[in-house]
Amino acid sequence: MIGFLYFSAGDRWRVLPEFAATTENKMLLDFGIVAINVISLIVAVFIGTGLVKKEIDKRTILVLIAKPVSRSEIIAGKFLGLSAVLAVLITTMTAIYLVFLQIENIPHPTLSIVIAGVFLFLQISLINAVAITLGVFTNALLAVTLTFAVYLLGNISQDVVKFGRLSQNPTMERITQGLYLILPDLSRLDLKNDAVYGMQALPNATILITNAGYGVLYCIMLLAIASFVFSKREF
Repeated sequence: MIGFLYFSAGDRWRVLPEFAATTENKMLLDFGIVAINVISLIVAVFIGTGLVKKEIDKRTILVLIAKPVSRSEIIAGKFLGLSAVLAVLITTMTAIYLVFLQIENIPHPTLSIVIAGVFLFLQISLINAVAITLGVFTNALLAVTLTFAVYLLGNISQDVVKFGRLSQNPTMERITQGLYLILPDLSRLDLKNDAVYGMQALPNATILITNAGYGVLYCIMLLAIASFVFSKREF
């Protein structure tokens, strides 16, 4: 009996470090991807909302309008410029993250993390488009607040629809369905949780391509709205 207890206790203490190490590795994998997401989101929101708004407030927009470029080209240029910065930022942080994992000998699915990084760029680019669109016709503080709200609600839009169905209230269902149709479904572009489990956890290629196309089309739609509103403004 004593021998059994000794073995059980010894086995327990032998297993715990292995379990703790596995948990620590998982936490580091999650933390790294989340950190990249948060930093790039902050850059997209605070810079994106002010790209056009600051030009309007400082009246420097008059200089741009006087040049042989259309207002839609100005919006597209602002979007593409910040998207390029975000691409460099996310690529650099992802590379540093992978190097860190390699140095620390933490097992990690490199390809799935890279794919998650690409979709993170699409997601943040979509938020960039939201920020620019809101910045065209609202003040800076409201644009920042609404952009963060769109990001938060966009990530739970599918859950909101499920909540509407569970409520069994026709009015609530219509409201949640309306929100889902208006807000971007950012969960389609969120592969953070899937990436740490490797390629087998990611959606298949067809779904990935469809979701990427969804993100691109939503960006185009938002930029079209921003261009239309911007073209109607008088300076």
